[in-house]
Amino acid sequence: MHTAFARSLRALAATLTAALLALGAPLVLAAPAQAQQCTEHAVPPAPVDTSEKPKPGQAVPAPLPVPPQPVGGERLGSCGLVLPPGAPTPPEGDTAASWVVQDLDSGAVVAAKDPHARERPASLIKTLLALVVTTELKPDQVIVPTKEDAEQECTCVGIAAGGHYTVEQLLHGLLMHSGNDVAHAFATALGGVDTALGKMNALAARIGATDTRAATPSGLDGPGMSTSAYDLSVVFHYAMKQPKFAQAVSTKAYTIPSVDGKPPITVYNDNKLLGVYPGFLGGKTGFTDDARHTYVGGAERDGHRLAVVMMRAEQRPVRVVDQAAKLLDYGFALEKSGAQPVGRIAYQPLATSSPVDRHVAPVGAASSASEQKADAFGTTGWVLTVVVLVIIVAGFVIGYQRKRAR
Repeated sequence: MHTAFARSLRALAATLTAALLALGAPLVLAAPAQAQQCTEHAVPPAPVDTSEKPKPGQAVPAPLPVPPQPVGGERLGSCGLVLPPGAPTPPEGDTAASWVVQDLDSGAVVAAKDPHARERPASLIKTLLALVVTTELKPDQVIVPTKEDAEQECTCVGIAAGGHYTVEQLLHGLLMHSGNDVAHAFATALGGVDTALGKMNALAARIGATDTRAATPSGLDGPGMSTSAYDLSVVFHYAMKQPKFAQAVSTKAYTIPSVDGKPPITVYNDNKLLGVYPGFLGGKTGFTDDARHTYVGGAERDGHRLAVVMMRAEQRPVRVVDQAAKLLDYGFALEKSGAQPVGRIAYQPLATSSPVDRHVAPVGAASSASEQKADAFGTTGWVLTVVVLVIIVAGFVIGYQRKRAR
């Protein structure tokens, strides 16, 4: 009888110990398992040149932290294709390392490929700069470019140092022809390059773009530059709600009038789908040697507005804009079939947002944070409880055995 009782106690202690190990194991193993699977969710691929080499005395910024839960939904943490159940295979010819197709009105992510892979934005970062500009500067505000603004590494619109231009005029040059001179002029007007970058990164954090850190206002590669297809989808989602932004990206040709004796500047839209793809709303292109080709564009069909973002794509064997058109077709077909979204952009009006620190939890993680707060006891509490129980039972077993020995 006594021997059976002791065996039962020992079995109970062993069971509780196994439970403790089972509870503790996920806490240690979950994060490394995801990191091994998603190798590009921390930093972009290695650069191919010296464009990201820091200045003497400066260090390369540490990678941005990876949120514990994928922003936009659990499925968006995947490193491959993220499709609705039963969805057909995406169209052939896609060369992008990652992409996202979203509904511009509902915020639903229709389909994606490695949406949180960290890449370089190239000139797509100008959409974030433009979002800062449209929320902080008035359209009729006059900007006078400096010599440094006008002499930036091109692509350039051709603004003149000392000339007088309105924000609205320069916004067309920024978004239609991707003017690096205009990007620098806007940065100067926002308080200087460092201040402008701070505002861009603060706004990215505020709207839940946790993979994004702008290192230059123009999109030229720089130390610590980072973004993702999901983040640029978030930025474009917000930007298209700004009338001046939406109007600029939908314009095929625009003339900045003669100013201060300088000839007028005619700007043509670089986006080759404008006026070609039915219902096209506008977008932005980008390229650097490290980023490769990047693209964002939106279109409307049958009352639905979709947008696609493509990262690290190649122009061969099919042009990137044609690849984008096929992905838009694919997204419209999925929505028409009633396919369920694979994630969501958690939209929050900018007017009601308040500035936050660069590393706080994103908008998309709000529900997860509230759920964690509601469980005040939490996993840690249960683990500690099991530890105490194991100690108590073990002590009881040892004491009982000593008593029997005496």
